[in-house]
Amino acid sequence: MNQLSRFAGIDIGSNAVRLLIGNIIQKDDETFFKKGALIRIPVRLGSDVFSTGEISKGNLDLLCETMLGFKHLMNAHQVIHYKALATAAMREAKNAKQVTKYIKENTNINIEIIDGKTEANILYQLEKENNYAHQDYLFVDVGGGSTEITLFQGGHVVFSKSFKVGTLRLLHSPLDKTEWDKMKQFLKSGVAPGDVVIVGSGGNINKVFKMTNAEKDDSLSYRYLKTLLEELQSMEYVERILQFDLNPDRADVILPALEIFTKIMKWTGINEVFVPKMGLSDGIVRLAYDEYMQQS
Repeated sequence: MNQLSRFAGIDIGSNAVRLLIGNIIQKDDETFFKKGALIRIPVRLGSDVFSTGEISKGNLDLLCETMLGFKHLMNAHQVIHYKALATAAMREAKNAKQVTKYIKENTNINIEIIDGKTEANILYQLEKENNYAHQDYLFVDVGGGSTEITLFQGGHVVFSKSFKVGTLRLLHSPLDKTEWDKMKQFLKSGVAPGDVVIVGSGGNINKVFKMTNAEKDDSLSYRYLKTLLEELQSMEYVERILQFDLNPDRADVILPALEIFTKIMKWTGINEVFVPKMGLSDGIVRLAYDEYMQQS
């Protein structure tokens, strides 16, 4: 492999589909990962799945067009190898097998559907690179269809659980109160504040962090998130878009995302959430690189 090579990760979520092209640099027996192009397309697979249980023909066509576009971009960037992973919406879609087969036949892109624990492990491996002073992390990944909660202590998974509490799910279908209660009891019985810190993941918490214009601090306080939630709730949808420079497909889901994070912080007694600079797409790029090296 050359000194500089490109790999790609495709993250097929409930609220959007992302392509990250990463530059992999090898120097003096060390490997460095640098972000290249990032493309995000708002294909809302969760809008279908969390209301009807399956992906519609319309969204399947959009997903197919997106994958074709990604394929051309990867070719243009001379990507050596890629991986495409799908999360909550595809996990729950009754027609997931038909969807992945259709995409494979029409784009030659192979989609792998992963569970919540796999997601958490990918994110944890990334987080070790950030070198936080804390050893124990409560990973909270808020997606469109589910919230994945994983506790790592001493580098090991203590527990990992997925709850059907997600941003699009909250918008499109009534949430059974028992699901909130399950999450609350699980956290209260399994997490003691102590030295445990929350590491937040997902597009919404990353957007909130960018909205703070923070340059040095990499955490958000409970008070800030609660105040922001109340402010956004007082606004109309269009007003949120204009005042906070939000994308239309972000201006609605950001409310349930903040609600989920503030509830979790309240129930655990943890007053800060750290926001990593890397997400699932970064992890998928690394998986693509590792897979390529194993096959070489």
